[in-house]
Amino acid sequence: MQSCEISADSTDDPLSSGLRRKRQPRIVVIGAGLAGLSAAKALLESGFTDVTILEATDRIGGRVQSVKLGHATFELGATWIHGSHGNPVYHLAEDNGLLEETTDGERSVGRISLYSKNGVAYHLTNNGQRIPKDVVEEFSDLYNEVYNLTQEFFQRGKPVNAESQNSVGVFTRDVVRKRVKADPDDTEAVKRLKLAMIQQYLKVESCESSSHSMDEVSLSEFGEWTEIPGAHHIIPCGFIKIVEILARSIPESVIQLRKPVKCIHWNQSVSKEIERVADHNSDLPEEDKGSDVFVECEDCEFIPADHVIVTVSLGVLKKRHESLFHPRLPEEKVMAIEKLGINTTDKIFLEFEEPFWSSECNSIQFVWEDEAESESLTYPEELWYKKICSFDVLYPPERYGHVLSGWICGEEAVIMEKCDDETVAETCTEMLRKFTETAPHIKRCINAEAQGHSSCMVDTWIMLRRSDVLENLEGAHESWYVCTTQHGAGEGDWLWFWELYSCVLMCPGSVALLHAGSWLRHLCVKLCHLPTATRFMLLCCSFPCDEVAT
Repeated sequence: MQSCEISADSTDDPLSSGLRRKRQPRIVVIGAGLAGLSAAKALLESGFTDVTILEATDRIGGRVQSVKLGHATFELGATWIHGSHGNPVYHLAEDNGLLEETTDGERSVGRISLYSKNGVAYHLTNNGQRIPKDVVEEFSDLYNEVYNLTQEFFQRGKPVNAESQNSVGVFTRDVVRKRVKADPDDTEAVKRLKLAMIQQYLKVESCESSSHSMDEVSLSEFGEWTEIPGAHHIIPCGFIKIVEILARSIPESVIQLRKPVKCIHWNQSVSKEIERVADHNSDLPEEDKGSDVFVECEDCEFIPADHVIVTVSLGVLKKRHESLFHPRLPEEKVMAIEKLGINTTDKIFLEFEEPFWSSECNSIQFVWEDEAESESLTYPEELWYKKICSFDVLYPPERYGHVLSGWICGEEAVIMEKCDDETVAETCTEMLRKFTETAPHIKRCINAEAQGHSSCMVDTWIMLRRSDVLENLEGAHESWYVCTTQHGAGEGDWLWFWELYSCVLMCPGSVALLHAGSWLRHLCVKLCHLPTATRFMLLCCSFPCDEVAT
């Protein structure tokens, strides 16, 4: 990799510039999630002393939030470490003994999982019928064949025909339906079940890709993602332990909580205007009035900086980029932010006194027979529950008790979030009764008020889907994606962070956007070639698949 070292006599060297100014460069990091904490940690360990983290909420960790309920720890955000080979979050957890709390069953398979790999998935219809295992296996094989075809458009450069509309969902439905209907060995009843299963599988895929519908996901780019090798893990004592490890070496004075940012003024040409507006800050030193960047906070404080690292999510960027940056971002960056897809995926945790499912059942998959010929996966508000694709059995029961975890995504997830605890609990109970023909009694719906609503333990997080505009994001990696993830803030060795930020610091007055999912080795190479005149660098990536740490 090209070196990012800074020459000691360079006029662009922030350290030498700092000496001329008789001070260290002032660096403001916006956001105290894993990306922000890792950035600050790397800077402090590299000798930068004037570092400030601004966090809008009253806690650190961003999308990582673990809650203790009884003897179990549940995650309201990031849950998994996907892949262990070269994954720094895995090594950080392993080195600090966070993966030692395993059961005998987990030790035998060499993984700590939230779901059991033993047993089978029960595919049930809304008429209370369990679809025979051989029918499920046949359909699964067919679906996987077609899924592999969707990967070839990118991986082999195959052209996308007009009929598919460059849509994963349209292509998949069309090909699978044609093959199911053409199968001479199946009865009409079996064909009907398989046709209904298409929509259920696409709902699962939508949750994994974090899209409202797979119809919205680009077929020509869908094959970009690859899987990090190695086992997948959770952290039994809570993902928040990773946050605490990162925060250990950051002085408390560096982090300012409840400090929302209103606007980042990043162009020197407006410095006089900022000085005029900031005249009420009587404590603003004279040397700060010529600062390259001013961070305007909601409490009216103006914080001068030489460099700003922004680690907010794409959701925040989509909502606030027009007002968050002054002057506004370059048009190609705005287009990338606006056209990258984003949606909501929720998980619902339901606890029961006793399991109503059999010991071999590891998940309940909902197949609506009336959707055999459906084209759309959008439902009226009152039917939002039809978007729930499944409930998985949490494993092991010795740790979690008898708990099911449901998944729902897209517009219907947003509708569900508006419902109260009782409504969600009753709706899920009735749905389970309909499909299982049993009468489960929910012991507890775990509240998630910290997520901004009081539904069942509904974990709401913003995730991204694939689109065709990544060429407008310097840091968008072509192969690795994450969803509900927090790994990327530390992807690769922590040293990569220093390489990234040393590149950013070569540009006085620079504002860098770093998303927690960025692959930093790739980003560093690109940044090394950016001229000093480039004052704004957008480092971001898209997250259609739940890889690495979700």
